[in-house]
Amino acid sequence: MHKENEFILAIQKVLEPKQILLNEPMKYHTTFKIGGPADYLLLPASLDELTEVLAAVKSYDMPLTILGNGSNVLVLDRGIRGVVIKFDKSFAYLKQKEDSVVAGAGALLKDVSKFAARCGLTGMEFAVGIPGSIGGAVFMNAGAYDGEISHIVSAVTAVSRDGEVKRFERKELDFGYRHSVFQENGDIICEIELSLMSGIHTEIHDKMGDLTQRRESRQPLEMPSAGSTFKRPVGHFAGTLIEQSGLKGFRIGGAQVSPKHAGFVINAGDAKAQDVLDLINEVQRLVYEKHGVKLYPEVRTLGEK
Repeated sequence: MHKENEFILAIQKVLEPKQILLNEPMKYHTTFKIGGPADYLLLPASLDELTEVLAAVKSYDMPLTILGNGSNVLVLDRGIRGVVIKFDKSFAYLKQKEDSVVAGAGALLKDVSKFAARCGLTGMEFAVGIPGSIGGAVFMNAGAYDGEISHIVSAVTAVSRDGEVKRFERKELDFGYRHSVFQENGDIICEIELSLMSGIHTEIHDKMGDLTQRRESRQPLEMPSAGSTFKRPVGHFAGTLIEQSGLKGFRIGGAQVSPKHAGFVINAGDAKAQDVLDLINEVQRLVYEKHGVKLYPEVRTLGEK
């Protein structure tokens, strides 16, 4: 406990009490509404605070996890050991720079999309309904409706675990399907520059309205989930394979294959992370048995079982 006490004292010199949450249940910080406690959930409000927190994390050799908006992740039932850093509203700033938008990593995709629309800029419409932060979207190269974050990112400012501020140009980001360089290098995404184009306000708003309507009519947005559960298998759609396997509505504990869209596993009522894992495993097994296609989760798991 000696090391932990010293670590807390060091952090208290950097952050306000409201930015330091101890043994914080992660179900309050994920879109799945699932997850055990994080030992230390820290909410730095600036780049300076972030680098000082990282220095303390390194000095006291604390395990470190970075969390965006908590979408696309499943926090396991025993929670997360060590430090979780989450970017909230202080890292959600948005600025226009000619035909570009500069966004703090904590800005929600829907807010970035709406900001770009107000600026008369097109290219961000596809992301209006994706339930995540722009930082998380870059980390995972999020996409929807033929749009992808890699198509519009021009540069990223990140901080290494050692506190070094780095700038990555587009060609250095190693974007692929649900992949970026940050999954390998461990650097922390702080700011994103998006290269957009001038557009016509009415056309931008009409496209956003159409995509929002399509998403709301087809996806179980009223239920807690982590978004699409599985990566798209080559030549197939995961949701279609799952539905054709007779698994729509299939349930284990509180976790359920959405009756509305089989590509989503939802928290249908006080689900445990283990319920979700068991359901994912069973879906994988039955889809492979019926169709010979392997499904791989898109959702990232964090923490301890």
